[in-house]
Amino acid sequence: MGQLLRCRLVAGDLYMILATIAWAFYSWLLMQPKDPPALRGDWAAFLLAQVIYGVLWSGAFAGAELAGGAKAIAWSWPVAAGMLFVAVGPAIIAFRCWGAGVQAAGPGIASFFVNLTPLFAAMLSAAILGETPHLYHAVAFALIVGGIVISARR
Repeated sequence: MGQLLRCRLVAGDLYMILATIAWAFYSWLLMQPKDPPALRGDWAAFLLAQVIYGVLWSGAFAGAELAGGAKAIAWSWPVAAGMLFVAVGPAIIAFRCWGAGVQAAGPGIASFFVNLTPLFAAMLSAAILGETPHLYHAVAFALIVGGIVISARR
């Protein structure tokens, strides 16, 4: 208990709290019956708007980092392949699947599956980066799946 009392939030913690609130709001918007067409029917236009917004912000922050003296990217085929993977996988396919899932099942059910994100991150780090899975990954998997099963019961 004493360690919890000594815990201090830093800027990154606050960013994550804001990101979680924004994600919840985004998921809630997907289910609104009076959504504009870009939110409901034309998912590609809505996704494109999000991508453009993200590229503009990321570009601005990257420019600020370079202006502040950060090292430039050392471009190579693995770096380009990694960026392409991020651009297509999480940024397009995952958002489309999430949107379809929220629209089909509702944000209440879909919210259970957000908890699988750390599990997928561990699986991808093992597959792509060669990281060795540990016992705590298995324990986390059991806790996540157990929590989803318990929460889904009525």
